Amino acid sequence: MIQHVTIVGTGLIGGSLALAWQAALPNVQLTGFDAPEVLDAAHARGALDVRAASLKAAVAEAEVVVLATPLRAMLPLMNDMAPHLPEGVVVTDVGSVKRPVLAHAAEALPAHATFIGGHPMAGSENDGIEAADPVLFENATYVLCPPNDTEVPIALRTLIEATGARIRLMDAPAHDRVAATVSHLPQLVAVTLARYAGERHATDGATLDLAAGGFRDLTRIASSPFELWRDILTANQGPVLDALGGFASAIQTLRNRLIAEDHEALAAVFDDAHEARATIPERGKGFLEPLADVYVRAQDRPGELVTLTTALADAGLNIKEIELLRVREGTDGTFRLSFSDLPTAEEAAAVLDDAGFGTMLP
Repeated sequence: MIQHVTIVGTGLIGGSLALAWQAALPNVQLTGFDAPEVLDAAHARGALDVRAASLKAAVAEAEVVVLATPLRAMLPLMNDMAPHLPEGVVVTDVGSVKRPVLAHAAEALPAHATFIGGHPMAGSENDGIEAADPVLFENATYVLCPPNDTEVPIALRTLIEATGARIRLMDAPAHDRVAATVSHLPQLVAVTLARYAGERHATDGATLDLAAGGFRDLTRIASSPFELWRDILTANQGPVLDALGGFASAIQTLRNRLIAEDHEALAAVFDDAHEARATIPERGKGFLEPLADVYVRAQDRPGELVTLTTALADAGLNIKEIELLRVREGTDGTFRLSFSDLPTAEEAAAVLDDAGFGTMLP
């Protein structure tokens, strides 16, 4: 039985793990180490049992230590905690780059500690303990990258399975290549596309006014701050450069086919894309959890939004995003409400229909 788990870094991922373990493993003592104000917020949310005043105190009795900090903080933390790690402790991380982390752990951590690289394939467009969610990892793939010939300890498997995630074992180089393709490259493409559209808006003023629907969904992750990506892009530079090069080549090939009016080749590209996308697991989560939208017509009158949100709150439904798409004084407006999944969106639409609002699911 696991008794003591320490989480270093209690933001979105660390806080979500803590909340999931509080719900599923109430007998496990969860200790957190972070900035005092972050620890206080995590404790207030019920994520932590103990707020450690020092890293030494945080890890001294831990059976499992989870490093849930940005990469730039994680590697020095390994050095600092190494002298204080107890015999037989398991150390893991949650970062999206694995090779440099495993390499540093092999040098920094003592022989009596077992390090297993980890990467939960789930996230949010928001960050911080305020955005932590105990069900964030349900149905998500949780990648583990053990060093060569190292078995994954039962304690770590138990903790991960308690979150509702599915474990997948990978070697670190393979993980980093895949992450570059399906996470790091899409981030850069979204940023570039949003920036390009913004530049075109300067000359074609309707560009961003018309950029709704698919464009908004395609560029949603462009809102992620650079501070979250600086270390990732640096640590995984090689695979990211390879992915960018391959993607640039594919774009150039597409451009050449268009110039040549080779519609047969263009059709093959669309067919290949359709086939590839169809193989993506529908019920699994990836690096960013998709949202389900409901469009709601509302009258332009005081208190209308309060009535709308109160109806959803009374039904226990949580809005992930809300956006006013169009309104003109004295006429109806349309809100886009986003929910965690399609069943929740459908329930929300039914609640709002009963409350007298007109709704539509995309």
